[in-house]
Amino acid sequence: MDGLKDIENSVATGTKTVSSVYLPPLQLTAGQPAPIAANGGLSYMSFDRDGDAGTAAAMEAALRQSAEGEEQAVIAMIANAPLGPIETKWGVGFRSYAECLAYMRANNIKAPAGGVALPLPYTVLEQPSYSIVSSNALWRDPARAAEAKMLRKEAQDIGRGCLYFPQVLRDARRMEEYYPGLSPNSPECMDKLGVALAHCESKCKNFYDAAEVERMFYPEMEKLLLEFFPGATDALVYNHGVFDKDYKGDVKEDQDNKDPGVNTFYADLVHNDLNDNSGRVRCRELLTKNLRNFGREQHYTEEQADAKMSRRFMSINLAKPMETVRQNPFVLCAWPSFADQPYITNYRVYDDRVGETTRFSYRPDHEWYWFPQQKPTEVSMLKCYDSVTDGSVSRWSFHSACIDPNAPDDAPCRKNVVVRAFVFF
Repeated sequence: MDGLKDIENSVATGTKTVSSVYLPPLQLTAGQPAPIAANGGLSYMSFDRDGDAGTAAAMEAALRQSAEGEEQAVIAMIANAPLGPIETKWGVGFRSYAECLAYMRANNIKAPAGGVALPLPYTVLEQPSYSIVSSNALWRDPARAAEAKMLRKEAQDIGRGCLYFPQVLRDARRMEEYYPGLSPNSPECMDKLGVALAHCESKCKNFYDAAEVERMFYPEMEKLLLEFFPGATDALVYNHGVFDKDYKGDVKEDQDNKDPGVNTFYADLVHNDLNDNSGRVRCRELLTKNLRNFGREQHYTEEQADAKMSRRFMSINLAKPMETVRQNPFVLCAWPSFADQPYITNYRVYDDRVGETTRFSYRPDHEWYWFPQQKPTEVSMLKCYDSVTDGSVSRWSFHSACIDPNAPDDAPCRKNVVVRAFVFF
């Protein structure tokens, strides 16, 4: 693993020659602390080797970090702590949802009207993490079986490095009670908080049919975004996910045929899909390469993409239920409550790129929202990236799924479709 150290040294001394791979500038928000990330926050694109987009360097770093064992040490600390609440530097955490919920009820932690008080799981490991995606050649290489075993254990243990913490969700439909004059159905709400709510009467009948979703729902969502954001000139929906814990059919994704399959789990760890680097990288690779683009084909030259991205652009996730949500709601955290908190980078290592998502550790003043019993005509929107960095607008939200303790025991799990889009101005 000495190769990564050599690259780090050469970058530090200015002797490394970088190939033509696109290098995103690290563009932190004004006043935001540096992220908890590898390479001082630089993209792994900076460590490109003969066009590999930094994947070899990222894999070496993943193996080195795994060997150092910090994740396993934190897991052992949690496992060996005395029974009951675990004191952390951020507050009291719990190993289980039930234990945290009992604590909240015993301490009479209440939510405002329309809200709910419940446990949310946060990572307690403040170091960058690595996810080797399922398509990576590592998993099919017999010569690397030992490395695969080590990294597989890291991935399987990621949830064991989390604790449940008490949180309160506010009803986002009552936004004007918390921010007078701020409607949840407005672009101003998205600018201030990174979350908003829109309305859609979709003509798509079968959200399990990827071709129908692309043909009918993608244009509907693009039209919604252009109407929602004044000054928007273009909107590109580039992929989607279907979530249904009770689905019994074939769930396998098929990238070649633009079929994401069906997710029979919910991402219940506090996270965001993009960050300072990956927001720009993901946008540019869609415009110039159509990389993993399930939507309209793009044909921008590198120069045209640079010009388009020199103006403001945003990444927005839009979530629409197939039926009224009774359990496992989608919940969103408002930007101002964590704008001064460093994010923790998670590197997703493909064969041809290194994606970046983010995680966050707990803070008691995180401002969480939900849309109780969200209806099929309601589209919740969250910002995953904004190119504006001067602090005048939200950069992103973070989000999670959760268990509503007030829902009936037989409440059906959430069934919804989430599309991911870029909006250009």
